[in-house]
Amino acid sequence: MQTGSNAVATDLEVRPFRDDDWPAVHAVYAQGIATGSATFETEVPAYERWMAAHPPEYRLVATRGGDVVGWVAASPVSDRCAYAGVVEHSVYVDARVRRQGIGGRLLDALIERADASGIWTIQSGVFPENVASLEVHRRCGFRVVGTRERLGQLNGSWRDVLLIERRKP
Repeated sequence: MQTGSNAVATDLEVRPFRDDDWPAVHAVYAQGIATGSATFETEVPAYERWMAAHPPEYRLVATRGGDVVGWVAASPVSDRCAYAGVVEHSVYVDARVRRQGIGGRLLDALIERADASGIWTIQSGVFPENVASLEVHRRCGFRVVGTRERLGQLNGSWRDVLLIERRKP
């Protein structure tokens, strides 16, 4: 599919998450948290909590030269059967290699897995200020479906969140 990819070095591999990837995933997640524009989280969740929230089929990493340089993970939005085909995802890329198409490659891989497994909607929430994330999602077929005003507070400030989704054609 490759809808979200830019020119990326051929040594980039997207593969399933392995337990020994956690330290690198943790570090990349912490970088995203530190920006203040990626998530309401203020700390990386414990390994067990993160693993429990994201089924194995929707945990992927991007590696370059054997090093994890990004990850994507999705989780069901509800355990109600009506929402069985809806997942919410997060995608993070190491600060040293951002804007090289890695986020798009990770999203493409997630979309391929989701489409093959009967998922009809992949959604996420993005802060409006996170222009790079919004752009890579747009290139991968996501659209903004609404603004959730003052959805939550981060460091004492109310933040809006754009609800984005990609629907299976």
